Amino acid sequence: MSRPLRMLDSSAIYLTTIRCLHGRLFMRPSRETYEVLGGVLARAVRLHGIEIFAFNFASNHLHLIVRAPRGNLPQFMQYLLSNISKKIGALVNWRGAFWERRYSAQPLLDDVALLDKVRYVLAHGVKEGLVRRCADWPGLSALPLMRDGQPRTFRWLNWTRRCRSAQPSKRGSRLDERWAEDEELRLTSLPVHGFGRLSVVRQFLDECVRAIEQEARLAYRTVMGAGRVCAQPPQRRPPRPERSPTPWCHTTVRQLRDEFMEQYRSFATAFLEASAAWRQGNLGAAFPIAAIRPFLWPGPIQIAHAA
Repeated sequence: MSRPLRMLDSSAIYLTTIRCLHGRLFMRPSRETYEVLGGVLARAVRLHGIEIFAFNFASNHLHLIVRAPRGNLPQFMQYLLSNISKKIGALVNWRGAFWERRYSAQPLLDDVALLDKVRYVLAHGVKEGLVRRCADWPGLSALPLMRDGQPRTFRWLNWTRRCRSAQPSKRGSRLDERWAEDEELRLTSLPVHGFGRLSVVRQFLDECVRAIEQEARLAYRTVMGAGRVCAQPPQRRPPRPERSPTPWCHTTVRQLRDEFMEQYRSFATAFLEASAAWRQGNLGAAFPIAAIRPFLWPGPIQIAHAA
């Protein structure tokens, strides 16, 4: 198989990641990009009942730490990524493919791994030598929301309402403020013992930011700066970034990793058996609970034959 099967547990927390096509800077920070990304994320979280713990939007990729209690992580990601591609694509005048490949989603199996990945997500912008301080990153980040524990309001561009306008000639631009609606984005508290208190969260964030910025000072004598980051052409194709193998999961406990891999092997075996039966016409084949089942059309497909 060219790609690993999706084994999605509704109770698990996932680190999801996806990169723009060719690593292009489509999501390069700007005031408009900030509002569009925030509005799309806020609406996607609200409509799909997603718990979002941390996030960061870099110029050419994004990271989310999320949980989908309804078991609908694929639907959430589809809604989020398709709307980002349409709305940011319109903003930067880009048509066609927007994302490089499908998103990755790795479960975080213990609290230490979860907090480590929160630190990793918040470090973007600083760890690449783009800005000196985490607070200087001009893109959309969860850091301000995590620090004060308060929601933020963004603008969602309602293109459905625009298309239903009675006078198409007066619809104006798809980015026109007439079609903007408020959407509130609120983070879910990290499910770690003691992190229900804002003072504990702030102490953790202060320690993270201090370590991130200290490491960056040792690695970079100078940085690009927020002004130059925002001035980059969004369609620019930077040098191909270094790649590393995607891990199956994130954990600091060897036993948890071994248990996860054993569970995955059993899952994959059951999925392949069900898939083989499905291809042979058994539409009632029993797929594993955590599997994404093949789509079944509600009725027979009518094929028109040429006369």
